[in-house]
Amino acid sequence: MNLPEEGYLLRIFIGESDKHAGKPLYEWIVVQAHQQELAGATVLRGVMGYGANSKVIQTFKIVRLSEDLPVVIEIVDTHDKLEKFLASIDNEIHAGMATLEKVQVRIYRSLGDGDN
Repeated sequence: MNLPEEGYLLRIFIGESDKHAGKPLYEWIVVQAHQQELAGATVLRGVMGYGANSKVIQTFKIVRLSEDLPVVIEIVDTHDKLEKFLASIDNEIHAGMATLEKVQVRIYRSLGDGDN
């Protein structure tokens, strides 16, 4: 897959305890991104944060491992593909935020590409 040098980054901010059909929402989102053949997706687990629904700041502490920590899903691809993807998952994100920004793709290759 080739990506143009000017790509877009979709960031989806949700909670770790958010679910879709009983499974973590972030897992469902990554599976949907893969099925729609987006360039790639990464899930990042936050150690501290809050959002629109948070009454308190969520933080990573040994005694609070089961709390609802923030999760960020990052996906880079073309603007059109990300807009289409976001429209397809929009109704399943009940609380959270999504941002879209222009990025410069400097390297995007698999092990089969080039001299690796």
